[in-house]
Amino acid sequence: MTDDLYDAVLDEDLVRPDGRVVAWTRIGAGTPLLRLPGTPGSRWSIRADRTAWAERGLQVITTERPGYGRSSRLAGRGFREHSDDLAAILDHLGLDRVYLTGGSGGGPHVLAFAAHHPDRIIAATITVGFPPLEDDSEYDQMIPLNAAAFRAARAGDEDAVRRILTGPYESMRSVPLSGLDAAMETAPASDLAIMSDPRWRSAQTTAIENAFAPGMDGWVDETLAMGGTWSDIDLTAITTSLTWWHGAADRNCPFPAAQRLINKLPTATLREFGDAGHFEPYRREPEILDELLTRPT
Repeated sequence: MTDDLYDAVLDEDLVRPDGRVVAWTRIGAGTPLLRLPGTPGSRWSIRADRTAWAERGLQVITTERPGYGRSSRLAGRGFREHSDDLAAILDHLGLDRVYLTGGSGGGPHVLAFAAHHPDRIIAATITVGFPPLEDDSEYDQMIPLNAAAFRAARAGDEDAVRRILTGPYESMRSVPLSGLDAAMETAPASDLAIMSDPRWRSAQTTAIENAFAPGMDGWVDETLAMGGTWSDIDLTAITTSLTWWHGAADRNCPFPAAQRLINKLPTATLREFGDAGHFEPYRREPEILDELLTRPT
């Protein structure tokens, strides 16, 4: 059970020099953990069961990228812009250095922050992170929605990306988990089991409702960035201690592409989930946190 401190969620924001609002939530007190949610995610992409956070005495800051929730859109963005937003959040909170974690679509944003603001990170973890895709076979390994959207993003076709995402977006605006359930119907059994958990579904519903409150532009912008060239992430500049957790059966972020990216990161260590799927980190959170918090840095 969590205590009252971890039941309370602070909903915070700041205004950047260009006038954009950047929002986040904050839970608990103690060791700072900066969390970058997956895609589409929001500042409310937080666990319903926060026991693991309370047991480790964490102050958990869950951020929100441009175009989602209360965070202003930044059309045409890459990854550098939000890495600077994250540094500004830490400045606002008076935090010099933090532990950093990001999952799925948060993965490239972890790498961008590590490349541009390495002095702000104690150690970092990526779970089932999205990698650059280079081979058609990698697209074929993905759930159909992701395969279609990222093929269009690779071509730089914003109209096609928007057209592909519109149906799922409209479904999720009406019934938040309907589009996710439909998109993931061919996912591995381990993912489907997690998706049947009522507490998981409740938390995901809140996250999606908030992510799409301003519309779908943030999702489109992020898909284009993730499917693009990643030209604003200098992988050679990353010196942060990094552990990357991934499962071979992941149909959202193909494992072979993740392996290729990890091999380019000299400070990265791969931890495999075996044949588990994309949502395996949800059930392995204590193990993932312990590895991060006790890692030599």
